[in-house]
Amino acid sequence: MEEFTRAVSKMLSSTDPEEVSVGLDKVRARMPRASDEEKRRYVEMISVLFYIDTLDHPEYVAVVEDAINLVSNVGAAAIPVLMQELEAGDVKAQMAIGQALGRMGAEAIEPLMQEYRESCPAPGCRAFVLYALGKIKSPRIGEALSTAIEAAGADDQELRDSATRALGKFAESIPTGKIAPDMLLALIERLRLNLADGSPAIRAKAVRSLGKLAKHRHLSAEQCDQLAVTLKRLLGEDEHYEWDRAYIVRKEAREALQYV
Repeated sequence: MEEFTRAVSKMLSSTDPEEVSVGLDKVRARMPRASDEEKRRYVEMISVLFYIDTLDHPEYVAVVEDAINLVSNVGAAAIPVLMQELEAGDVKAQMAIGQALGRMGAEAIEPLMQEYRESCPAPGCRAFVLYALGKIKSPRIGEALSTAIEAAGADDQELRDSATRALGKFAESIPTGKIAPDMLLALIERLRLNLADGSPAIRAKAVRSLGKLAKHRHLSAEQCDQLAVTLKRLLGEDEHYEWDRAYIVRKEAREALQYV
């Protein structure tokens, strides 16, 4: 095994994307019979590829995408390694890790929630956990709703931003009628409060998330009517003629209006 690991490590650190791709293929073939400890060693080696700036090195785009898919297929065994890398603070790597975690599906929800609660005190780290949770397409993502609602009211702007976005992504995955009434009211209230946020980006995400609640039929007829009033106010189409000054907010409001 050690000889194989050294050979693969050399391939993955090559400056030739084709050789790196061969290394990924060899790891992929090895994974089904690897122990969890061995899998984690491979994930550590592969995760180095997440630091590649594909804007400067577009020849690595397909390689990095392949690496993300490979790691996501490892499943829960990869999560501890990915969370350690997530805390390193490199945005390129964090985005790739968030995608890999999200593609794992429902099995990643509880480990991610545990990391959020116990091992991720920094707001930036928590923001990327929420980003990853937002990538998960599973009805079980409702398990993270209360955490995301709380985070959407955090003092830290980055965490607030990620949580506000994640709430809309959750609305896409949770089946109609499966959000408890009290949780739905708390969710709507939190997003309404974020419509007054000082950040235009957060206000825009709050509008988008409210629109997704309507689009995916989580809102009652009365709640849709109330949302329509709010959206028209943001667009300056009510009797007050006072609109949100940020174009991005008005753009999201115009799109959301079609769902109510």
